[in-house]
Amino acid sequence: MRHVTLTQLFDHPITQKYVKRSGMAHAIACAYHAYRLANEYHVDPDKATKAAFLHDIGHYTWYRDGKWDYELYKQNDIHAIKGSERAHKLLIRLGEHPKIAKEIALAVLFHTDSFLPEGQLELDPLQYVVALADEADEEPGGEHHYRTITDERARHLLTLLDLKLDAKQTTYHEGHSIEKTN
Repeated sequence: MRHVTLTQLFDHPITQKYVKRSGMAHAIACAYHAYRLANEYHVDPDKATKAAFLHDIGHYTWYRDGKWDYELYKQNDIHAIKGSERAHKLLIRLGEHPKIAKEIALAVLFHTDSFLPEGQLELDPLQYVVALADEADEEPGGEHHYRTITDERARHLLTLLDLKLDAKQTTYHEGHSIEKTN
């Protein structure tokens, strides 16, 4: 059973403020990529789509002289750290199961290694799917953050994805899916 839907996340003022700021069209595209990839990597698509949708909720806007500065962002960014905390708090407020909220928050944290000085991360399957979903929608110079979408279109796309997730009714246990039949 899903505790929180993508549409509920979309409707929350925190999401409206921070996900819109980092690119709602990108967030929704990533959620769709995560849905597809979750099946391929045997990951719970509910967790994957939520983490992908919220993965950039921690973005700060880096401006210099009134203009977005991509290099300043690349040098100083910690959006994954801030986003992980913000996503966790939002999910808990909306009634997500605490264990699931933590898994999603960790996937948000580890969707990028941009906050690390150097090195590589070892990702679990959920974290890997979210990182791949983000990469699948990236554009040079961070342009993917500037695509636009109307609220009506965004809500429609998320409602369709919620319906897909509800129809699937798959239970995930330790990386293995078990299809429910009625």
